[in-house]
Amino acid sequence: MSPKIFLILALLFFVFSFTLAFAKHHTLEDRGKAHFENAAFAGGKKSCSTCHPNGRGLESAGAKTAFNIMGGEQNSLESVINVCIVNANKGNAIDDNSVEMQELVSYIKSLSAQTDPGAGK
Repeated sequence: MSPKIFLILALLFFVFSFTLAFAKHHTLEDRGKAHFENAAFAGGKKSCSTCHPNGRGLESAGAKTAFNIMGGEQNSLESVINVCIVNANKGNAIDDNSVEMQELVSYIKSLSAQTDPGAGK
């Protein structure tokens, strides 16, 4: 095998291995948690974790279909997230179908699995 081919194969192997390792640790939940902890997310002034450190208080939110929050009723987790972003964090609402919203929802839903040892069985 020529040195050029060997070098190209070695480089491809390295890139593929790095990509797999990177992707493994950057799930929807990981990216959602990063948004959750970022005060500047959606143009906000404070992070979600300011009021909910480590997601505290949201453990059952992922399973709900109706919410009473800040004097109003919401019928989706996405709506609740936007109410908090706009009113508590002083940021800008994000689209319910955006990747960022999917990531936040995934993180919040993952909180129930972290606190319920029987979840996922």
